[in-house]
Amino acid sequence: MLSRKFVSIAIFLLLATALISAPLFARPISNSMSVNDTEKRLDAAARVLSDILGAPDKGIPQDLLGKAACVVVVPGVKKGAFIVGAKYGRGFILCRNPGGGWSAPAGVTVAGGGVGFQIGGSETDVVMLVMNEGAIDKLLSSKFTIGADASATAGPVGRTASAATDVQMHAQLLTYSRSRGLFAGVSLEGATLKPDDDANKDLYGKPMSNRDIVKGNLTSPPAAAGLLEVLNKYSAKRT
Repeated sequence: MLSRKFVSIAIFLLLATALISAPLFARPISNSMSVNDTEKRLDAAARVLSDILGAPDKGIPQDLLGKAACVVVVPGVKKGAFIVGAKYGRGFILCRNPGGGWSAPAGVTVAGGGVGFQIGGSETDVVMLVMNEGAIDKLLSSKFTIGADASATAGPVGRTASAATDVQMHAQLLTYSRSRGLFAGVSLEGATLKPDDDANKDLYGKPMSNRDIVKGNLTSPPAAAGLLEVLNKYSAKRT
């Protein structure tokens, strides 16, 4: 049987080891992983738009994209596992600059939404076209609710916007969703958008508001080159 003295020494050594090791585990985690995740989302957003715009008969009408004041792309919106019907995703918003081209991207988060928020499956890509300048100020605020802060409807799909209904043509936002390869205009009524401050800090190296990014004629980071290339390919200038 082990003596009490031996047990006491063993306990002391264990506690001493834990105390010495604690500072190692307490070191702050590098933000390189966070930056890498943000850049991966930019690449994913570029792929989503490239796939959608590269299929003109089944994608967003290019003449609508040409008229859009802003574009929001949220790749891989996930269905919540803990709250039934909850959904959450992180993406980017780009708006037209004074010259008619596209601004640098700003981070956004999207959460909630009705049944139409998801076609099916566990992940859904979301794209929104902001068709009205009046919706931009609210969209760049601290919280924006689709349907409450701006009129929104499922966007038309096809080569041109000629099939769009009167409701669609007068909506401030046109919303789309893609899941399991199926792309369609889908209602996102009730979904909320907020600035993704962490993503903005990753991309620009300091805290920045979405308004300062998309309205401040800011130079786009190298990681956004792919996304801007896709947008400029299909709609370099606003029509």
